[in-house]
Amino acid sequence: MRALLIFLTITAVLLPSSAAAADLPGIILMMGDDHGWEETGYNGHPFVRTPVLDAMAEEGLRFDRFYAGHPNCSPTRASFLTGRHPNRMGTFAPGWSMRPEEITIAAILAKAGYRCGHFGKWHVGTVRKDSSLNPGAMGFDEWLSHDNFFELNPSLSRNGAPPQTIQGESSEILVDETIRFVDSCRESKQPFLAVVWFGSPHEPYSGLPEDLALYDHLLNQYPQEVTLTSNETGMPAKRPKGHVLRERYAEITAMDRAIGRLRTHLQNTGLRDNTLLFYCGDNGTSGESALGEPHRGVKSTIYEGGILVPGLVEWPAAITQPRTSNVRAVTSDLLPTICSITKQPLPVRPLDGINLSPVWESGMSERPETLFFWMLNPAELQASPQTPWVDPREQIGTTPLVKLMDGKPNRTFQNFRYAEIPESLTQGARAVISGNHKLVIHTRTTDEHVELFDLSEDPAESRNLINEQRQTADQLRNELLEWQRGVRHSLAGSDYP
Repeated sequence: MRALLIFLTITAVLLPSSAAAADLPGIILMMGDDHGWEETGYNGHPFVRTPVLDAMAEEGLRFDRFYAGHPNCSPTRASFLTGRHPNRMGTFAPGWSMRPEEITIAAILAKAGYRCGHFGKWHVGTVRKDSSLNPGAMGFDEWLSHDNFFELNPSLSRNGAPPQTIQGESSEILVDETIRFVDSCRESKQPFLAVVWFGSPHEPYSGLPEDLALYDHLLNQYPQEVTLTSNETGMPAKRPKGHVLRERYAEITAMDRAIGRLRTHLQNTGLRDNTLLFYCGDNGTSGESALGEPHRGVKSTIYEGGILVPGLVEWPAAITQPRTSNVRAVTSDLLPTICSITKQPLPVRPLDGINLSPVWESGMSERPETLFFWMLNPAELQASPQTPWVDPREQIGTTPLVKLMDGKPNRTFQNFRYAEIPESLTQGARAVISGNHKLVIHTRTTDEHVELFDLSEDPAESRNLINEQRQTADQLRNELLEWQRGVRHSLAGSDYP
């Protein structure tokens, strides 16, 4: 009897009561693939139709200065899950995995009684069952996911099983799966976290006839040829840009419609009021599809066009009035924000994100901390002896995609343990944003190219102020160097027990 009482007491402490669980918000965190800031109707795009995202921007909280943690997808996804800059965990570029020791949003919320599901693109490791980096290993209870990106009729793995092709439009498939997951949690009265990472609008593009028809007028408007992956061969091919834009915008519109279906379901089931619904992109618009305005740069660059993305939050129970925020926010902020909302402690390790809830709770109008971006070139570490951090056999992907690399339709990931990380490791494109000032540094073969911009007056980053405000530039550079020192310690593994 005494043992039973002890067990019941411990259980009561560890598990939230049904009343407490009912107060916890549902959380759905969505992300588009290669969806840049300008590619929304509410941001004034001349062609693309996003009525659902426009409604979210009008009715919820719209971040006009929301950043991806990196100009490329795998690193940004790592920052989204962990609240940390991807260089801290060796996720330098697409195809570089996370590390199993990282603590994710899902692992944290599981301790608060949440059921956690991942649906769509993973790309921070493989989704196979025996991987130490699959969504299940990183805190999710269930998943229907892909190692990388996908188009119509995607091939997805359920809970690590061999992938199966599912017929249909990929964003709709993911939303249907999310609705099923949310409904099961509602029936069991369990709070839920759904991370929904769409495969759209990443190239190669494909769209439904009714969505393509919306953009037929673009076919002859942009005759210049651009290079992207062929859906037929999986290899690079040249096509007229107007044809490419028609297909890309069709994917964005289909994704927008799927989000609307999810939004309507939350309303119809009484879940919308206390569900935090979030959307962002994982990096800026890809080069073959960018129109060149209003920002400088594209995906894979450190300029605004490479890192500025849509950022939207709806949570009627807490965000009771529509608002637009100019606070600079970033994907690394998601974990600290969710921890604050659910009253969970932060991981005991360096974080690069901040809690954004003061934006809607107390009207925070300016980011209190500096933002850092760093495209570390892993070639700079080749001189150091390195061994795989994760068994290479676990890093071989199973879910096929159209784009071939080395003749294969699957992706293989990598992450390394370095015998030495030199103090001189500061190279690669990097940027610092503090207030309205942004310092951008590019390392060249023999020198550095340094630029300073005032983003409040020059969001297109067209006027270099380096010769006029040298002292400001030097101060930002010193902050960057100090931050990089801490990142190097993390990269060496010093943050893990």
